[in-house]
Amino acid sequence: MNLNISGHHVEITPAIKEYVVTKFAKVLRHFDHVIDSQVILSREPLKHSAEVTLRVPGKDIHCEVTDENLYAAIDLLSDKTDRQVIKYKTKASNHSNESAKRMSIG
Repeated sequence: MNLNISGHHVEITPAIKEYVVTKFAKVLRHFDHVIDSQVILSREPLKHSAEVTLRVPGKDIHCEVTDENLYAAIDLLSDKTDRQVIKYKTKASNHSNESAKRMSIG
């Protein structure tokens, strides 16, 4: 997976980059067909936001979260993305199983 990390009004330090990489390793554990991913970390007055766009076969998965702490926002983003990837994977496997069932019946 190609993981691009960029910042908007935030300097991406090696510690932040390493934290994002370790958090998104969990996403790869569930689904390894991610083509490309873009993580954008931004800071506005009194809040930090994090967003990710994952390109997977047939769909783009986009998540955004906002929190007072940048590391907490990254944690929330990782959890939310993980749930959406599992949901996508479940739907994709259910659809492929349905077509196989129809072929064997008819």
